[in-house]
Amino acid sequence: MDALLDLLRGTVTSPWAYLLIFGLTAVDAFFPAVPGEAAVITAAVLSASAGHPSLTLVIISAALGALVGDHISYAIGQGGGARRLARLPDGSRRRTSSDWARRAVDRRGGMILTTSRYVPGGRTAVTLTMGAVRYPRRSFLLYDSIAAITWALYCGLLGYFGGLAFERDPVRGVLAGVGLSVVVTFGLEGIRWLRRRAHRRAAARR
Repeated sequence: MDALLDLLRGTVTSPWAYLLIFGLTAVDAFFPAVPGEAAVITAAVLSASAGHPSLTLVIISAALGALVGDHISYAIGQGGGARRLARLPDGSRRRTSSDWARRAVDRRGGMILTTSRYVPGGRTAVTLTMGAVRYPRRSFLLYDSIAAITWALYCGLLGYFGGLAFERDPVRGVLAGVGLSVVVTFGLEGIRWLRRRAHRRAAARR
């Protein structure tokens, strides 16, 4: 345990820690298998229990990484997705679905983007779709900035206040931070699954 704690302390006291957080959150935005959220929460736990890294810089790094990653995902959708949608035949099911997605994004794009940032996997699907349907880039930047900043604050403060409870035992604090990120992730996925199930049941009764 002491060796692990020394390794963690050596990592988080290095300026490279912020670059690592930036990179993980950026890649996580378009490749959800990367543990970006867990990295932010864990860094915030260490900030509370060991004093390093700086919580403010952790939040800033996470917000910037999320913002950059979301724009990469948007660009991917804009490049490949838009061309595929344009080739879909009129009247096809996929064309109908894409037209519905475009209308939904036009009407409630800001709300969809800001809320999807808290759903692993869901945020990638939304940013790809927004790029594919050519959602205005200025509006995307505005709402995505709000989403990235609030998400980074949420993860940072969640880890920080959780870490205060383990100030004298940083290793347990880190494990608690990772556990919190897992619980939050599966909790959000569970809520989404229950909502989809309720919608399917409601549609079946009609």
